[in-house]
Amino acid sequence: MRISVHRSWLSAGAAAALAAAAAALTATAPAHAASGCQVDYSITSQWQGGFGASVHITNLGSATTSWTLGWTFGAGQTITQMWAGIPTQSGANVSVANASYNGAIPSGGSTYFGFNGAWTSSNPVPAAFTLNGTVCTGAVSTSGTPTYTSEPPTTPSMPASNLFPYKLSWNSSGILINPKSDSRHTIISVKDPSVVNYNGRWYVYMSTVDSGGNYGMAAIDFADWSQADSAPLHYLDQTAIGGGYKTAPMLFYFAPQKLWYLTYQTGSNMSYSTNPDITNPAGWSASHDFYSNGMPSLIKQNIGSGYWVDSWVICDSANCHLFSADDNGHIYNSTSSLSQFPNGFGDGGNTVIAAEMPNKYDMFEADNVYKVVNSPYDNTYVMVVEAIGSDGHRRFNAWTANGLAGQWYPLAADQSRPFLAASNVTFPSGTPAWTQDFSSGEAIRSDFDQTAGINSCHLQYLYQGMAPGSNQSYNLLPWRIGLATLSNPAC
Repeated sequence: MRISVHRSWLSAGAAAALAAAAAALTATAPAHAASGCQVDYSITSQWQGGFGASVHITNLGSATTSWTLGWTFGAGQTITQMWAGIPTQSGANVSVANASYNGAIPSGGSTYFGFNGAWTSSNPVPAAFTLNGTVCTGAVSTSGTPTYTSEPPTTPSMPASNLFPYKLSWNSSGILINPKSDSRHTIISVKDPSVVNYNGRWYVYMSTVDSGGNYGMAAIDFADWSQADSAPLHYLDQTAIGGGYKTAPMLFYFAPQKLWYLTYQTGSNMSYSTNPDITNPAGWSASHDFYSNGMPSLIKQNIGSGYWVDSWVICDSANCHLFSADDNGHIYNSTSSLSQFPNGFGDGGNTVIAAEMPNKYDMFEADNVYKVVNSPYDNTYVMVVEAIGSDGHRRFNAWTANGLAGQWYPLAADQSRPFLAASNVTFPSGTPAWTQDFSSGEAIRSDFDQTAGINSCHLQYLYQGMAPGSNQSYNLLPWRIGLATLSNPAC
């Protein structure tokens, strides 16, 4: 299903019906006038003709059991889509009523809603707000970095927005894996790590880059992370996979066939090799292609000047989904039945745009998709994608959905509220931050099979970073590998 952050919200008839419902809700629900309030209105993203915003309300007065927030747009802006609130708009005047589950705000408490909107000539922040008819005389923050005292609620249409805290915090290790050279390989960079734990050992597969900017792949295994940097690299060009451009690996065990799979990009296709024994790094098969005719036609139509990168496979009980990115703001999803995998993708004719962003740098590359395994979120999926900030640094954004073919909703998906970035990572006390870039990697999965499960209560993320100030061309950047641990899980 194609999803766009600037899609139309409702038909005119549906909008009218919803406006009537909102008016009825406001008229009949018990509400207490708030004697004071504060509003944090943040424009989280903006593109030609459209924008995203988040609104955080703090009740500085008596407790309320329902609420309506009002404001006036100053330049003809309109709301096109909203979550966690029910909007009505008449000209420039906007009224947002609470949803069915977030009407109660205790004194000193807070709540949240978000929306997408449209603008023409300009997009100024509203000058004033009212809560249940009372002017919000508390400070109105428009900085884009408000301080939140509670998590935003989960909406019926937007799954598990409280799966993680509203603003995530991480602790990072130092560098865990450095490049290693041998007589055949002069390696300057290790990157794109994929990781599983099997029978008490860690298996990390990664891209390597040599001094000429040429890509390859290598593998290490070890019992404890303290041993990672001393583990010998097994270069996969010495296996049946062979040499040439093969990079960005993903490792998993396909239980129906009792085979390990390694997927990777080859430039003209997304490819894979298999191995019956993960403990034997020399046992990988020759390379095979997922698609019969190379790049699917839908990707050709939308890739622009980007690059087709970063395959990711995840399966549910019926189908396997092959995700990829294009460095042009799109994430693609191709589908094969579980029984036909890996031969069911054909020419990619069933490929769809799973998600897209108008600013390509918000949804750039390094796409990962996971199934959450911890209750009550165990029917939820999380998509993590690398982004590039306005400062040029790499970070991760995240979206969530109720199914692999469903709509993806923002979870932590903008520069002021990223999933993983320099702004929300700390390093060991007394240790300088060894990187300001958090780039292509993977979460530590709860298992090693094709379902790609994660536990949001105990989340770690293996990533590539580089020394601050590195300014080489991209293929010569000195990437290293570190591990971040979520320090404020919501459970």
